[in-house]
Amino acid sequence: MKRKQQTITLSLGNTDKARLENLAVELGVLWGERPNITQLVKNIAQRQLLVAHNADWSEERIGALVKAADLLLDVGEADAAQALGHLLLERGEVTGPLRDRLAERFQGVQASWRGIIDRYIRQTQPFRLLYQDAAERAWQLTVRYARIRFREKRLYLEIWSEECEGNREIPGLTHNWSLRLDRLQGVEVLPAPGKWRVGPDKIEVEMHLYEGLAHAYVPRPEDAVYRWLEREPVRQVVRRVDSTFWFLREIYPYGPDCLIVGPESVRARAIERFQQTCRRYTTS
Repeated sequence: MKRKQQTITLSLGNTDKARLENLAVELGVLWGERPNITQLVKNIAQRQLLVAHNADWSEERIGALVKAADLLLDVGEADAAQALGHLLLERGEVTGPLRDRLAERFQGVQASWRGIIDRYIRQTQPFRLLYQDAAERAWQLTVRYARIRFREKRLYLEIWSEECEGNREIPGLTHNWSLRLDRLQGVEVLPAPGKWRVGPDKIEVEMHLYEGLAHAYVPRPEDAVYRWLEREPVRQVVRRVDSTFWFLREIYPYGPDCLIVGPESVRARAIERFQQTCRRYTTS
């Protein structure tokens, strides 16, 4: 005699039912072409499918994986970055703004335009770059030189562009732009006519180094002059600079041990920055 099977009834809302159906489709548990929730539950009960906690990863682990995924995408490893990004999006711990950012970042868009930029750089092919910045302002730049450079734990697209409106650099460097790769949105890359440049614009900046910095400083390839001054124990360095933004960020921690002698435009910008810092401390 055939044993009568016991049955149970699941009380599910539409949202939970849809989630179970999607899960059944993902796992290939189907009745014909339709998802089979009943068989899905049976497979779980029979240990053919394993159920595990999906919210037991620490913040440290999540943060480390997010950084790894960002870095993989920046260096052009799009497939690996997307695999890691999708793994994070499957986790229950990833919620709110972080989930929104990951969902937007790992959808394959950057992979395509980053690959095009890399190819144009290898071919020394000028190109048009259309994008939105983090403030959703639209930019169109005609690029005649570009390189990918690692600065302060992030990758930047550094370019020479015909357009200079909106650039905050000093005269002589306004055609040079430094664009953080992971902040570019809505990117389009198109070929442009014309010739490729050998590099960005540069100016020479003279510095005097004092105290321990004068002895500890190690000369760099971009240093045109590197010598001791006779009048006092001061090291003179003349460096070829293509970005005052990055140059000032580098020397700022040295404070009085690094004096900018010229040109006046760079010196004035450094003075303004130090004065702003002093005002912030005296008024707060």
